[in-house]
Parts: sequence; C-alpha cells; structure tokens
Amino acid sequence: MRTWALLFLLLLFLFDDHGINLPQVSASNEFIKSRGGHFMLNGDFYYANGFNAYWLMDVASDLSQRNKVSSVFREAVSNGLTLARTWAFSDGGYQALQVSPGVYDERVFQGLDFVIHEAKRHGIKLILSLVNNYEDYGGKNQYVKWARDQGQNITSDDDFFSNPLVKGFYKKHVNTILTRRNSFTGVPYKDDNTIMAWELINEPRCTSDPSGRTLQAWIKEMASYVKSVDKKHLLEVGLEGFYGQSAPEDKQFNLNFKTGTDFVANNQIPGIDFATIHMYPDQWLPGSDEKTQQTFSEKWIGKHIQDAETILQKPLLVTEFGWERSGFDRKTRERLFDTVFSDIYLSARRGGAAAGGMFWQLLTEGLDSYRDGYEIVFSESPSIASLISDQSKQLVQIREKYSRQRHMKKGGQTRDKVEIRQVYSRQRHIRKIMKL
Repeated sequence: MRTWALLFLLLLFLFDDHGINLPQVSASNEFIKSRGGHFMLNGDFYYANGFNAYWLMDVASDLSQRNKVSSVFREAVSNGLTLARTWAFSDGGYQALQVSPGVYDERVFQGLDFVIHEAKRHGIKLILSLVNNYEDYGGKNQYVKWARDQGQNITSDDDFFSNPLVKGFYKKHVNTILTRRNSFTGVPYKDDNTIMAWELINEPRCTSDPSGRTLQAWIKEMASYVKSVDKKHLLEVGLEGFYGQSAPEDKQFNLNFKTGTDFVANNQIPGIDFATIHMYPDQWLPGSDEKTQQTFSEKWIGKHIQDAETILQKPLLVTEFGWERSGFDRKTRERLFDTVFSDIYLSARRGGAAAGGMFWQLLTEGLDSYRDGYEIVFSESPSIASLISDQSKQLVQIREKYSRQRHMKKGGQTRDKVEIRQVYSRQRHIRKIMKL
C-alpha cells in the first residue's frame, strides 16, 4: 500500500501542469483597440469575419419580431461570424428613431437596445453607423429638409456637410446615441464594449466639391466631436475607398466615380482609428464578365491593403461587399466571395493590415421584405455558408498562431525560470514523501 501511494503522489506532482483541468481564461471587459496596422483585444491581434444586417433595429422595434434578431445572431455564430454592422439611425418617415431633430421614439430606441443586448449575449461585436448618405432611412436628405423647415436657405443635400444648423442636428444625434443608457443592460452605449466602433456616415459622398475639402473638414470636425464624448470606442468614416487629391495617381481605381472623398487623407484625420472599403464590382463594372470583376476586386483590395500598411499604418476592414444573385450563376458568385476571403486571409496570415470582411447582407427566414438580391440566407445557400465558415476558422487559426508567438516571446525567460522552480519544488516534495 505504501509503494502504490508513493507512485500515485509522484504522478500527481509530475503531471499536474499537463492535466485537462487547466484554469480557464476569464472574460475581459476590454475594448477593441487599434495599434499600428492591427486591431488588439486582450493583448492579442483581433480578426473578424462579419456581416451586414442594417435591418436589426427596425425588426427589433416590433416585439413580435425580435426572435428574428436572435435567430440571425445564432446562425451567424454557428458559422463563426463575430462582427455585425448595422444602422443606429432612422431619421423621419415610417418607424423613425429620430422623429424630428432631437426627438426620439422610445419604442424604436428600445429596439436598438435589444440588438446590442442580444449581440452581447451571443458574443458578437457591433459597428454602429450614425447616419446615411442616401435617402433610405432618412439620411442627409432628411437633415437638410429639417433645416429648410426652420428657414435655412439650402440648395443641395451636400449642405449637410457645411450648414451650421444641420451640423448641430447631427452632433445632437451623435450625443444622444453615445450617451443612451441601454434599457436592458443599464449600460450607456459609450461604455459598452459590445460596440466595436462608431461609423460617422454610411458611404459619404460630396459630389458638389470634387476637391474633397468639404468632406475632409466635416470628417475632421465630427471625429473630434465623437471623441470628445466617447474616448473608449474606435471610430471610422464609412468610406467606400475612392481616392482623391492626396493620391492623384490612384484615381485610376475610381472607375470615373466623382465622390469628393479621399481614402488616404480622410483616414489620416486624428480620431479615425481604422480604414474601411466597400466593393460591389457588379454595380461598379456593369456588363463586365466574371474575370474582369475578379481582377478588379483583387487589385482594389490589394491596393487598399498596401496603403493601409505603408501610408496609414492602420488596420483595414472590408465593411461591405457582395454580388447580386441574378448577376451570375451560383458558382460564379461563390468564386467572387472566395476572391475577397482569400485576399483578406493572405494579408492576415503574413501580418498585414487586412483584419476581416463583412458581406452584404445576412438574413434569416421570414424576412422577405428586406431581400435586395444580395442577401445571404444560410438555409438557401449552403455552399456560401461553407465558405463563410471556413474563412471564420482560418482567421481564428491566424489569431491563435500570433497569440502563441507573442506569448512565447514575452514569457520565454520567465517561463523557463518558473519551470525550473517547479522541478525543484517537486523534487523536494518527492524527498519528503520518500522519508515517510
């Protein structure tokens, strides 16, 4: 009995650190940060495979439909998706969040509260956009109408970016959103790490000033204002990626679009933490064949990754991309998805600036009114779902690889000393046991 007891104790001491009951890493309350060309979370690189679902607040405003929000989050998580982009605006019109300047519908606001609460419950981070460039859900057109109603002499929707009263309306909305206390969690939005980032405006364009000066000034002013209210969250502009005066040789990538934006200069503004691009080759290259669209896609993504690394030194997210279902056959659409995923993966694998992509858009069953031809419903597109799931797994593997490397480098000598101390400690315990 004495011999068996000694052997048992020896095994416990020798193999204790290699058993299956290792301590679990506790959940962190940290916010995602931008450092150099990477996102960081809990000291490790952060990569995200994500999706767009602009409709989340709209649907969650109806108590009988909230199960659809929960359903889409469950389906997203089951395919490894960890980041969602959605609207934190709905200005004027039907089921508006902001009914008039500074006046909000509490029922709709509670819908947004629910979205954030459910995202946290499912482990999904959010990018919340604060206004639309287009008339859908109000946008800058609605802000301009409100100003006209108050006697402002406004001639263009682009006055959204320069009219003092309109800018005041926007700032008031920003402050209302950022300081909102969630009715489900009790946490103010500006203190909630479920939110990864704020987006100033979805796809800003100021065609009345192709020089880019008007939009540059607006971004600078609004970025400063957002950061004065909330210093914890990341901020991005909402850019599609078109080039401007700061890189005239790169305007060849603009496909003759005149947007008044400047990918380089806009993203160099203090307070802008990371760069974004969108990509719709079927819209931007109408009538072109699959090869042409794939070639453009690879060059478009590659060029912006290069600029994010060498000029901006900030991470890059492809925050929108997609192809309409009717544009090509199913296999072609899959190949175009794979093109985007491959470019992101190859950049991330070598430590580049690409940190993830977000396709447009994810729906669940029973949301037919939100179909736009670009939707992905997993039950209807198993092959696309498989591509998405594989990309998610590959990005997780990259994150884990860099995490191991960083921790080994950081703790190399310390770990050696700890292991030596453990060996000496075990030897002392063994000598004590042998004397029993």
